[in-house]
Amino acid sequence: MKKIYLVHPQKIGTIAPELYGHFIEHIGGVFYDGLWVGKDSPIPNIRGFRKDLVEKLKAIHPPVLRWPGGCFAETYDWRDGIGEERPTRISWWTGRDGRYEPNAVGTHEFMDLCEMVGAKAYFAANLTTVSPLHIRDWMDYCLSPRGTTTLAKEREKNGHPEPFDIPFWGIGNENWGGGGRMRPEFYADEYRRFATVLRNAAGDTEFYACGSDSEDYNWTHGVVPGLKDRRGRIDAEGFAMHYYCGKAGDPVAFTEEEWDELIAKAQKMEAIIKRNWNIICAHGAQDKLKLIVDEWGCWHPDGSGPSKGYNLFEQQSTMRDAMVAALTLNIFNNHCDKVRMANVAQLVNNLHCLFLAGGANCIVTPTYHVFDLYKGHQGAEAIQVIADDQLSVSASVKDGKLLVTVGNLSCREDATFTLESLGLSLAAKGKGRLLAHGDLHAHNTFEEPERVQPVDFEFDADQPVSLPKGGIAALEVEII
Repeated sequence: MKKIYLVHPQKIGTIAPELYGHFIEHIGGVFYDGLWVGKDSPIPNIRGFRKDLVEKLKAIHPPVLRWPGGCFAETYDWRDGIGEERPTRISWWTGRDGRYEPNAVGTHEFMDLCEMVGAKAYFAANLTTVSPLHIRDWMDYCLSPRGTTTLAKEREKNGHPEPFDIPFWGIGNENWGGGGRMRPEFYADEYRRFATVLRNAAGDTEFYACGSDSEDYNWTHGVVPGLKDRRGRIDAEGFAMHYYCGKAGDPVAFTEEEWDELIAKAQKMEAIIKRNWNIICAHGAQDKLKLIVDEWGCWHPDGSGPSKGYNLFEQQSTMRDAMVAALTLNIFNNHCDKVRMANVAQLVNNLHCLFLAGGANCIVTPTYHVFDLYKGHQGAEAIQVIADDQLSVSASVKDGKLLVTVGNLSCREDATFTLESLGLSLAAKGKGRLLAHGDLHAHNTFEEPERVQPVDFEFDADQPVSLPKGGIAALEVEII
């Protein structure tokens, strides 16, 4: 019998809703035939966006959407995506997927989507191929009050008189790689140059500096002190690190050993967060600079999704991918004092996606259901948990209720556990939702869209709870 200890006096901090964010890039099938079908499409849509996807995304309370990249951002010109006459361009990904960017979705359309689903906007700004003034003009266009500047009047002419609400701006993306192959010290200088020019156009905005790739702590050591001005002040609110746990065998036909391998890779997220945070603290930046996990998730070989390789990086999402999502979100919850935001990559028809869509078809993946099970953590107070290594757990308190999310990391053995509450009195009965399947390779397809879906159940708070191998549960019980 395993035990999960809930140590209520040991509060970690508030779980920022933005830990449950999403990333949508102009790549492959993410936008075109994914999110965007066009206003004149026979496929039901809301102002051009796929209606079914919009409604299902809204249901899981997405707190933030990051756009337009990714690597796409580093060659993006925002002016291509406004007005009536929009150019078709090559993009960062044209050489990989053979597609050209029609710019049908630009600033106004993206902000429409945010409004539809109730998400905040996070713009990834180009640092590599444009000047600071170019991005400052984008901010002027988006944020200046109605009727003030020439660009604000242009925005009004294009259909949005009032300024957009864009609280988060990233300055550069993966500048250690596709974003210029910069040295950390050079990037830090460039960041300060951009931030100096952008600040007075940004209003009440959080700026995020490009963080490290996986375990590249040399980047962290080089960038963090370089963000300081001559008076020692840091003009950034976030350090936007990326970590993909990658692959282990076939996306669908994996072995038990490959299950274990991928779970172990996903668990490294915790060590990466801790070490980056320790470096930030060592440079005295912990009161100003929080971690932003801009991109995270599995990265399997191409071709396992329904487009059979047409959509670049599209992959199927099995119960193994759902477990990686559950494990990762638990890590974020347990380190919510360090992590300000996280965005899973990506939303649809790509890596670790929540949706697969094409033509008239639109389905949710097992990963979608994990975000649905976990959505109650948003804005809650995280409390300390102690559990057996077989279990991935996080817990939070909000509105007089305790929410415990648990993943059985074993692909071989079921788990039975009890909730041991220290400092909390719990009601006798609780409500649970379980995401599990007898076949851990199970996934949803256009032909079987509901093969994997959660089921509701009730449990006794003082009695053992059983969790199947590879199963994920959300347990909610009232505090008395």
